[in-house]
Amino acid sequence: MTTERLEFKTEVKQLLDLMIHSLYSHKEVFLRELISNASDAIDRARYESLTDSDILEQDGSWKIKITVDKDAATLMISDNGIGMDHAGVVEALGTIAHSGTKEFLAALQSKEVKNNPELIGQFGVGFYSSFMVADKITVLSRKAGKKDKKGIQWESTGDGTYTVSDVEKETKGTDVILHLKDDEKKYLQQWEIESVIKKYSDFIEHPICMDVETEVDSTLKKGEKVKVTEEKTFNSMKALWLKDKSELTEDEYKEFYKHMSHDFTPPAKVIHYKAEGTSEFTALLYIPSRAPVNILYKDYKMGPMLYVKRVQIMDHCEDLLPQYLRFAKGVVDSSDLPLNVSREILQHNRQMDIMKTSITKKILDTLDEMKTGDYDNYLKIYEEFGRILKEGVHFDLSRREAIADLLLFPSTKIDAGKFRTLQEYVENMKEGQEEIYYIVGTALNEALRSPYLEAFTKKDYEVLVFLDDIDDFIFSGFEYKGKKMKSITKGDMALDKEEKEEKDKAQKKYEKFIDLVKDILKDDVKDVRFSGRLTDTICCLVADEGDLDPQMEKLLKSMGQELPPMQRILEINPTHPLFASMNVIFENDKKSPILEEYIRLLYDQALVLEGSKPKDPGAFSKLIAKLMVENAGTAS
Repeated sequence: MTTERLEFKTEVKQLLDLMIHSLYSHKEVFLRELISNASDAIDRARYESLTDSDILEQDGSWKIKITVDKDAATLMISDNGIGMDHAGVVEALGTIAHSGTKEFLAALQSKEVKNNPELIGQFGVGFYSSFMVADKITVLSRKAGKKDKKGIQWESTGDGTYTVSDVEKETKGTDVILHLKDDEKKYLQQWEIESVIKKYSDFIEHPICMDVETEVDSTLKKGEKVKVTEEKTFNSMKALWLKDKSELTEDEYKEFYKHMSHDFTPPAKVIHYKAEGTSEFTALLYIPSRAPVNILYKDYKMGPMLYVKRVQIMDHCEDLLPQYLRFAKGVVDSSDLPLNVSREILQHNRQMDIMKTSITKKILDTLDEMKTGDYDNYLKIYEEFGRILKEGVHFDLSRREAIADLLLFPSTKIDAGKFRTLQEYVENMKEGQEEIYYIVGTALNEALRSPYLEAFTKKDYEVLVFLDDIDDFIFSGFEYKGKKMKSITKGDMALDKEEKEEKDKAQKKYEKFIDLVKDILKDDVKDVRFSGRLTDTICCLVADEGDLDPQMEKLLKSMGQELPPMQRILEINPTHPLFASMNVIFENDKKSPILEEYIRLLYDQALVLEGSKPKDPGAFSKLIAKLMVENAGTAS
């Protein structure tokens, strides 16, 4: 027998150390994780057996078997699933190939992890939780479909290394043997094992069995009891989603959610319904209470589990949900799809389109009902998934207004912590107002103090505050109830006819001065004009209509995207005292060096106001200091 000794990858070493030395509560989840892995292995074997009869069990039964050896202090969890070969064992048990590994390790190292066992399953590292109760783990596995009995043995004491050896194994599938620590031998007791299975794994659809000793009446002598060993199934194996809603309790829904999602936090909403008609299927869907840490990663696995007539076909069926509802989890069981359906067939299957349409409508309708009838809980969901939901406004043209109705925004006319819907905004628009105004920011307080709001505050116009990085991209040019949405930091702005006429007059009156500003700043700005949005501030920079908002521009650049240089427009407030002073200098001496200094200072001020740094911070600082000295001298 050849034996290899290999080292765990660095992240596995860190994980094992934390598992062994840092986690003390909720240790029983190790059994849930091993049973879940066994169930997944059987599901895969059952699916592959549809096209490969060599994988099929001879008696057609699939089973998870638990075996206890009290003398040796070992607990074994066995399955007759797909099994692993040498490469599979090294890949599955020696490496964590997951984009969220760093986040998981950080979460494990935090103080709160001891009360958050859901983290273990959420990141797909449940196997290693066994080291919380075992000082050595042995795994025996044989790949399903192999004609010979050649198997593989993996073994580790959690010391940073593991061994892999070739062995003979009579049966296909995997045996996980835990050599329990002295203070964890309670997991050799039948009642302890049974209670953990009932708590976490009752809905596993394969029998979880164990040989137990019971007393029965003797057939030889009346009144006597004899001990016999019988195989007992600990789980109910009921396909929860196929039961009627009236038969199920809230706790049953919650326990199934924990089993299916590896999330111990109760779901925010359960959606359970049966569709009949052109396509017959049952859906049990959940809206989580909180967003998974990797939901914005490219490799996030979305979509409910797909079953066909109770046979699991796919863990994550992306074709059943639009991207903007990827936070929903659950099970969909179809009566119409063929059992041997492939991913390619699914992409061009009319039944899938019907199911996706139905599920999408059901989730959106449920969210709308919550917004109306259970607002506090809806608000919690929205705070977690609102940013993701917004994507539907851009990508789902047929439902964009229905999705927009679900969105909530801070506003200049409501208190902090409160939100405005677009419907409420439209209902409260001023007479003659034709557009829905918004401002993009990174923080609410900062946005509410923005000088871009001055004219809107004076006119008592409400402005929505957009704080998500994708907002300007999603809503630029979007129309709701016939009202176009408009950023107050883009394009020319005049809130009434009289104001526009005054601005046009000023533009003509001071045309030569504006031409000088344009000439001095020709390399920095696209244009210079008088502002219809400022009342107290001297100047600001605005994007041209159709250009990117500065916040979106910064986001894209931070993501490594190359963008062409984008010049903005400098707007000057003609009613500000500083402008009057600068115009006096201009009329007295059009080539005054101080005039150029002031003009460049205006531009730097505008950059600071939009959240950027001055073009030349050193020169900006010196000029400010110079003005302060001059002002101090005048004051004295």
